[in-house]
Amino acid sequence: MTSNRPAKENQLIRFCAAEPCASTAPELRLEQSASAAVEKSALSMNSENLMEKIADQANMETAWQNVRANRGAPGPDGVTLDEFPEIFRPQWPKIRRQLLEGTYQPGPARRKSIPKPDGSARNLGIPNVIDRLIQQAILQVLTPIFDPGFSESSFGFRPGRSAHGAAKQVQAHIRAGFRECVDMDLSKFFDRVQHDVLMVRVSRRVSDKRLLALIGRYLRAGVMVDTELQPSIEGTMQGGPLSPLLANILLDDFDKELESRGLRFVRYADDFLVFTQTKEAAGRVFASIERYLTRKLKLVVNQQKSRICSTDGVEFLGFAFQGYGGQFRVARKNIDKFKSRVREITDRNRGVSYAQRCVELRRYFQGWVGYYRLVPIKSFYSDLDKWVRRRIRMCIWKRWKNGRTRVANLRKLGVNEHEAYTHGMSSKGPWVLSSSQPVHQALSTALLEEQGLPSLLAIWTKLTAKSRTA
Repeated sequence: MTSNRPAKENQLIRFCAAEPCASTAPELRLEQSASAAVEKSALSMNSENLMEKIADQANMETAWQNVRANRGAPGPDGVTLDEFPEIFRPQWPKIRRQLLEGTYQPGPARRKSIPKPDGSARNLGIPNVIDRLIQQAILQVLTPIFDPGFSESSFGFRPGRSAHGAAKQVQAHIRAGFRECVDMDLSKFFDRVQHDVLMVRVSRRVSDKRLLALIGRYLRAGVMVDTELQPSIEGTMQGGPLSPLLANILLDDFDKELESRGLRFVRYADDFLVFTQTKEAAGRVFASIERYLTRKLKLVVNQQKSRICSTDGVEFLGFAFQGYGGQFRVARKNIDKFKSRVREITDRNRGVSYAQRCVELRRYFQGWVGYYRLVPIKSFYSDLDKWVRRRIRMCIWKRWKNGRTRVANLRKLGVNEHEAYTHGMSSKGPWVLSSSQPVHQALSTALLEEQGLPSLLAIWTKLTAKSRTA
């Protein structure tokens, strides 16, 4: 039986089937590319018909494609992405009317807390699918209006920019001789954005009062914590499509202030470094930008995590930068996170097969190496591979459980009788024995790879070869 699931997933919602969309130009076809739809949304700064562009059929359909591609869990109403089209189609004419009349009321978001390494939690807000869709439609119209004016030193959540671009610019500043920096941490930035300060900056380029009111309602929509609705009197909750753009709009004033002073900096969302050539200059910069952030933007600087430091060893976006050349390395805490995740995947109590663990490891390795591929050291990936193989050997050793089983399996895998017996009956721990010669002989690298164990070095070699030929 042939499944129709792919066709269903790729089908565009005919939003305007029940009601004509007056703002849709005749030449706009449903099959136009996402980029073309976004480009059409670009308007002059003084335009007052942005809400018509947001509710435009082509823009909404592009927004749905993006929301669907980003997946995500249901909001407080429990409606999933698969259920949404059937529920939404009959409601769209009414919702569109409310958007154009300026009366649409967003629902609250669902609170989800993610633990952080320091013991605190990052609070996310998961909006209902309908509000993710509308926020995405707003984002597609506002991005071409705001993004071209953002700083060249801003990299977070912007089209055509990435964390790799930010890391490379950090390296360029270090190589240019700027070897002191201000590493400042904004305390719970997304939770403490002042709505009035933010909306003043949004209104500089948005004159559609309906849209300004709608963004304000999203900021104040509140959050469901279990069954309790908590008001949101400040902050722009992480989790919705619009939040990163609003953060960049607020912090663009900060970028422009640094540029006006001739300072070199790199910013990715609320993470930033400001570079100077001397420690004394870094001290003056620290004091002045702290005043600007707290007085002008009403933000809170985390004094415990903010510092003046040498660029040798400074960490940014998971990378550590070493020496006068700012050589790329992986920050120690991120190596620890890597090992912790590998331990989770290979935990013998999970009840999954070795083959399934290898599939999960490959998926994780590809994403991890894809991000850290800027680190140009083969031995770094090779050493991590050795640690992973030792971990796998230890897990297999534990799975063999008792001495007799271990002796028998070592013998089957080619270890001589004496070594099989002395190691199989050893009282030493699994981690110690996993590095022994007989266990290496039995569970060789070739055997583990033949059974599906991925290699970080192989993935990195393949990725770097592609980047050189691209």
